[in-house]
Amino acid sequence: MTLRTPLFFAGMVFTGFLMAKSSEAISVAGLKGYGLFFFLAGAIVAADQITKYILSQTIPLLTGKIIIPGFFNLIHVRNTGGAFSMFAGAGSGWRQPLFIALTVVVVCAISYAYGKIAGNDIWNRLAYICITGGAVGNLIDRVRLGEVIDFLDFYAGTWHWPAFNVADMSISTGAVMLLVSLLRGK
Repeated sequence: MTLRTPLFFAGMVFTGFLMAKSSEAISVAGLKGYGLFFFLAGAIVAADQITKYILSQTIPLLTGKIIIPGFFNLIHVRNTGGAFSMFAGAGSGWRQPLFIALTVVVVCAISYAYGKIAGNDIWNRLAYICITGGAVGNLIDRVRLGEVIDFLDFYAGTWHWPAFNVADMSISTGAVMLLVSLLRGK
């Protein structure tokens, strides 16, 4: 990965901002409509890809650095599977095309659904943005590398939560937000 890749994603964020600005989607309360969607999803993608780039440049593959002993490490691992490494050991002949196709379908469906949400429903709009930004961040890794870079390793004793990244955090945050919305009856 070259320095151009993070700059490309920073450019995407800026482009999203310009698209929002040109459609007068910015107000005192913040961005609205698809301008908000592209800008914030692009910011999530940029944050995800930049953190992965920095990690790749500073921590060799399959090594790590202890940050908080007994609790948190920065590690450099690759995940060929899905969430929480599901299907990581499965044959790669079908796994990659399936994950890529599912991600594209989900991103398209969420993008469409986003446009159907009431403009004042900021909670659900942000949930869709989080999921989309995270999905695209991991999709870029899958297309570019054939696997996803994970680097956050939380643990207690010998019990380790599966390693994850900024995109995974974003997807999880969006999913929890949608669950809360569902439970609240929105």
